[in-house]
Parts: sequence; C-alpha cells; structure tokens
Amino acid sequence: MSADEPGQGFSVALRTATWSDHGDNEGSSYMTALVEGRLGRDEYAVLVAQLYHVYDLLEDAADRMAADPVARAFDFGDLRRREALQADLAFFYGPGWQGRISPNDATRRYCDRLREVCFEWPGGFVAHHYTRYLGDLSGGQYIARQVERSLDIAAGEDGVRFYRFPGKPKGYKDRYRALLDGAPWDEAERARIVDEVKLAYRLNAEVTAELSRDLRIEPAA
Repeated sequence: MSADEPGQGFSVALRTATWSDHGDNEGSSYMTALVEGRLGRDEYAVLVAQLYHVYDLLEDAADRMAADPVARAFDFGDLRRREALQADLAFFYGPGWQGRISPNDATRRYCDRLREVCFEWPGGFVAHHYTRYLGDLSGGQYIARQVERSLDIAAGEDGVRFYRFPGKPKGYKDRYRALLDGAPWDEAERARIVDEVKLAYRLNAEVTAELSRDLRIEPAA
C-alpha cells in the first residue's frame, strides 16, 4: 500500500498510517496513571531516566546526520532535549544522578535499534526523531501540565524542563511537517519510514509497559 493517498502530503499520511501504534503507548497503565496524577516523584523520575538514554543517543545521531542534506534539517536546535533532561534528573536524583540511573531491558532494546538505524540511514533517523519530538510537542504538553499539577512543580522549572521549549509548539510542528512533505523520498523509502515509525511506537510502548510491571501499576478501575 502506498504511504501517501492522492492529494495528501507525507506528514498526514504518516500520522494516519501510525495512529493506532501511537495510541498503544498512550494507553499503557503507566502513562494513564501519569496523566491521572496517580504517580509520585520517584515513579515519574524513573521515566525521565529512561528517556535520557533515548535522547542522548538520538542527539548523538543528529550530530552524525549533520552531513546529510535532508536529515539535518529536522534537527532544530530548540528541540534538543539532552540538557533539559539533565536538569530534570539532577532535580530528582541529585548531583550524582549519572550513577543512579540505568536503562531497563525495554530501553536497552530501544537504544539498540537507534544504534542500528539512526547513525547511517537518514530516513531511520527521521522516523525515530519524529516519533519522539513531535510527541513532545503534542501530547507531551498535556503531560507536562499534569505532572506540574500532581507533583507540585512550577511550570517550566527543573523537573519538567524536558517538556518546555523556547518557542510555541505549533510553530515547530508546522515547520517539521513541511519538511516531511518536502523531503525527496520516493514511495518505497516513505513506506520504510512508516514501518520504522510503527516500530518506534512499539519500542516506546514496551518501555512504559516495563515501567508498569516494575512499579506494579494496575489499570485504573
């Protein structure tokens, strides 16, 4: 099946083709408990720690992709999250946070896939970059408000810096989608990218599913 429908840009086709995969992660017991305000600081901090390993690799890959004329355009400086995550981890774990966090098994598998595809395949880099950063600019903004409220953290302060960007999310999203629509990928490459985004969503869902099990978070009644 074609990644695009007639008259439809790739950004819309990509979102449509992966919508159900995206929902699988949002519906995990962990994410449901998070947005409902049922998690404490320690339980939330574990997610921040897992995300750090993912973004650390993705932003290393972005440095590698600086030589690619298409992929490098997606690496907006304002979107990079490494420093924000470091600030949040210092808030939750203290100045020695590096020695207090480690990836769980699902995060290790996720990072293994990033190493496989994001450093040499531009389309693979964009697929994983899209999955994370467009999510941060969309549903991540709602999550930030819920975390601020439930953990009593002031908006944009340490603890939730990960979700806050210098500019308005809509501007970044519009620019990003325009890049997707204008990228010179043929139908076969677009289909590969769709498949990789689906895989990225599954890998994300596995991370939060493992957190659900480790923290013994049950679905809401």
